[in-house]
Amino acid sequence: MQYAALIEEYAAGPKLLQTATAGMTREQVLAKPVPNKWSTLQVVCHLADFEIVYADRLKRVIAENGPTLFGGDPDVFANSLAYHHRDLAEELALIDACRRQVTRILRTLKEEDFSRVGKHSEAGPLTLLQFLQRVTEHVPHHVKFIEHKRQMLGI
Repeated sequence: MQYAALIEEYAAGPKLLQTATAGMTREQVLAKPVPNKWSTLQVVCHLADFEIVYADRLKRVIAENGPTLFGGDPDVFANSLAYHHRDLAEELALIDACRRQVTRILRTLKEEDFSRVGKHSEAGPLTLLQFLQRVTEHVPHHVKFIEHKRQMLGI
């Protein structure tokens, strides 16, 4: 299948995140070495919260005809969902479980299924392929921020 490499890249996201956070103490994941930016734990909680959203979007595009998919404000989530009281390992496990489940589903699809469309409330119509590309890029995008925080902390 022509989308197999993208699916594998999507599936590898949790490992990238686990590697980026490996060996960090609770104090280190809560630290904010870059002023006015999220801590590593906040970044991971953001990824976990939106991983659930993204899994739902992907599944709905696969299962429904032209579903409407609503956006979400990451700052509202961060301000309201107890990010600094959550557990890093639990958040990483949630991301991994979501990705494993959705990967299993994606591997069963036919190539034409990747042309199915969902209507995002902010981005407009997007194909399953476009959603998958966006979701796949989400973890690597944020891993760069975690790596920068580690560098600033000297770890």
